[in-house]
Amino acid sequence: MRLDRNFANGCFIDAASDERIAVTNPATGAVIAHVTGATRDEAIAAVDAAAAAQKGWRKLPSAERAVYLHKLADALTECAPAIGAALALESGKSVADATNEAIYAGQITRYHAEWARRIEGEVIPSDTPDENLVLHREPIGVVACLIPFNYPVYTFMRKVAPALIAGNTVVVRPSNNTPTSAFEIARAVEKAGLPAGVVNILAMNHATAEALCTHPKVGMITLTGSVGAGRKVLDYCKANIAKPSLELGGKTPAIIEADADLEKAARDLVASKTTHCGQLCTAIERVYVQESVHDRFVALLKKHMSAVESGDRSEQPSLMGPLVNDASRESIHGMVERAIAAGATLETGGRLPQGKGFFYPATLLSNCRQDMEIIQEETFGPIMPVVKYRTLDEALEMANDHQFGLSSVLYTENYRSAMKIANGIEAGELYVNRTPADPYQGFHAGWKRSGLGGDDGKHGMLEFTQTRLVVMKY
Repeated sequence: MRLDRNFANGCFIDAASDERIAVTNPATGAVIAHVTGATRDEAIAAVDAAAAAQKGWRKLPSAERAVYLHKLADALTECAPAIGAALALESGKSVADATNEAIYAGQITRYHAEWARRIEGEVIPSDTPDENLVLHREPIGVVACLIPFNYPVYTFMRKVAPALIAGNTVVVRPSNNTPTSAFEIARAVEKAGLPAGVVNILAMNHATAEALCTHPKVGMITLTGSVGAGRKVLDYCKANIAKPSLELGGKTPAIIEADADLEKAARDLVASKTTHCGQLCTAIERVYVQESVHDRFVALLKKHMSAVESGDRSEQPSLMGPLVNDASRESIHGMVERAIAAGATLETGGRLPQGKGFFYPATLLSNCRQDMEIIQEETFGPIMPVVKYRTLDEALEMANDHQFGLSSVLYTENYRSAMKIANGIEAGELYVNRTPADPYQGFHAGWKRSGLGGDDGKHGMLEFTQTRLVVMKY
């Protein structure tokens, strides 16, 4: 059985303890690998190595750092089959989807490499005639990167690439659900010839993660995860006033106006909700439908949701894959049962399947209300609750009546409706007549409890910098 070692200071290290983290294939429930759990001392040593490497890395001209990132992008592309094979087994994705994720990780790495000559400061007018104010952009130092299970390869480089081009070094903690793909990325880092200590990758338990994140040489912690995990990271940041960057939960509302292309909207929403079994922060989580087209649209959703079949994607890639573990499945099923008890109508799905693997059917619930748990709490699964509305103002009010504000969706052919929602939605993103896709040249940032800071684009790259103002008297 596969056994992965941690990667620190430029090499795979022999384990200092006997701790092993089991990795399960969620499509079968079988253990498919083990990774060595880093000790507290190993985590501290990795931070020290990253801090030592950062002194030289930051002094490299950004154009030279970009050369390394382009080499890493090449290596990720070349290693994509191996990365994808590992990811498919540990996540339940199809090999094709997992391999494409690795290729996409290479693309975002190359994108951030191209910021090398575009990390700009500012010259600011002074109130004094014989004085210049010059604002510099500088790296933060060592960044702790905490990676989620759902898109662990893409998110890995979504955080690491901008951190590196800005002159930082990183210590990465992959999810314990999906760590084997991270160690395949380590092989790509080796292949690219990055200096020792610039990228360090360690699997670990929560106690060791705390030691990593509260190390005084860690200047920033970036997390994609739950609100609970975000609160824990904020606690870690207090130790040394480290900078947090948090992409947390989402509850994407989709507003369907009467003039929308209903067939397209239904197909799009079902695809969003069933991709990776709904385990996306921006997947459609609640649907608001104008009352004059409500029944018709629910019928379309039911047709498309009922056609979705679950199963092992290694055998049939067109199927919807599994949830991450059985605890997630039990939690989701409990939410569905409570929604039905509170008055929702089960249109399709909503049952616990028999057999191996952590599968759950595509589930549609109509007659939901704004105050229901299924509308207020993130499901992170293939559950689609529907609420009827009368006016667009009412839909906007319900969409905003929420703790989360990550992404949002509107289907309409009326530009006035589009502008009303664009100017009034309380979310970091609005997608009009399409579902979320997080373009990496944009800025993926949440409002409210959906996070602090953000990823992607110029603004995501600048998250990994700090400023120095130089006041020059002459």
